[in-house]
Amino acid sequence: MKKFVMAAVAGTLAGVVATTQVAGPLLAQEAEKTTNVYEQLDLFGDIFERIRAQYVEEVDPGDLIEAAINGMLTSLDPHSSYLSPKDAAKMREQTRGEFGGLGIEVTQEEGFVKVVSPIDGTPAAEAGIEAGDFITHVDGESLLGLQLDDAVEMMRGPVGSEIMITVVREGEPEPFDVSIVRDTIQLTAVRARTVGETAVLRLTTFNEQTYPKMKEGLEEQIEAAGGIENINGIVLDMRNNPGGLLNQAIAVSDAFLNEGEIVSTRGRDLEDGDRVNATPGDLSMGKPIVVLINGGSASASEIVAGALQDHRRAIVIGTKSFGKGSVQTVMPLRGDGAMRLTTARYYTPSGRSIQALGVSPDIVVAQPPTKPETEEDENLPARPLRSEADLRGSLNNDSLSEDQIKQIEEDREKARKAAELREEDYQLAYAIDILKGLSALGSEK
Repeated sequence: MKKFVMAAVAGTLAGVVATTQVAGPLLAQEAEKTTNVYEQLDLFGDIFERIRAQYVEEVDPGDLIEAAINGMLTSLDPHSSYLSPKDAAKMREQTRGEFGGLGIEVTQEEGFVKVVSPIDGTPAAEAGIEAGDFITHVDGESLLGLQLDDAVEMMRGPVGSEIMITVVREGEPEPFDVSIVRDTIQLTAVRARTVGETAVLRLTTFNEQTYPKMKEGLEEQIEAAGGIENINGIVLDMRNNPGGLLNQAIAVSDAFLNEGEIVSTRGRDLEDGDRVNATPGDLSMGKPIVVLINGGSASASEIVAGALQDHRRAIVIGTKSFGKGSVQTVMPLRGDGAMRLTTARYYTPSGRSIQALGVSPDIVVAQPPTKPETEEDENLPARPLRSEADLRGSLNNDSLSEDQIKQIEEDREKARKAAELREEDYQLAYAIDILKGLSALGSEK
């Protein structure tokens, strides 16, 4: 028994010695790392003092520190940055739905400013700026090498002032200039209308207005149609929607899901992860949904499209989305500034990350390019085709009642309007045709 106790004690002592032997080098490594960090901070302080004392021109120390902070953040990824008090105030205005500018969402790619998407009804959209365009110059001054926030600042200016931007576009042989007049950007987060028997909800951004305006718009369309039974489905149009507030993306997804996961976020530490589930209730009362996306659909738009797609609640139509699958947290700093830091990646309910890959549509439908009208006769209205009914003295159709003939004429008018929509917006027309098919299948059950 004494031998056993002695062996146990010896084992314990050996364990203590082994632990000390392992912990010693680890503690030394941590101490060395801390020392290196302090040495580098001392180096930063030395450089700062030398610039302030010896640079060829006098510089503002505050500007130097801001530039250093911003450089540290922007070196991490394209979406992390420092927001000066002025920029932080502008960001708060934007999330409320009103700000001044051109009306484009931009990012930075290999040092170039890239358009994520133009915003509906803004000067940039009306000037023909497209998702995927690269902006290389502003008023003849190159943007190459500038931080993204500095490039954005160059594009800002007084409302009513004119700006000339140089654009490089895929498929165009040469860069070209676009003149835009700056304006106050009033973001209409949601536009609702009914096309035939389909409710179309156009979501242009995800700000504080998005979910309440979407709910209000859908309810108005249902009421105007005389009830949900007269609606064959919903098109959720998120093309060129650059995203915005995560909580609004969750609310919009939850509006059409009764249960299940909407999105999960995972940070560097597992305990920092979060998972959001849907709550009971469906604004569409089970009606089929088609989601429209394209290369300008990013961030919050991709959360909604991915959630509805994974739950097979909607058919996603269009082209591959932008692929921004990271979450930025805005952290207030002293002096009214803020820090925008990438803190997590988000994942769709099936566990896929959209980062750099985007959401792939169930049905790929590209918007045909607009053909330039070069011939004068192309602008002339087409001559209407004559039919049997147009012939003088033609016989009447005596096999149908007046009500049946009226119904045929109404259906024909709907078909004519659908054909017009294909010329105006092919992707939306395709989405509405899909819903008609789904509605027809449902009515045969």
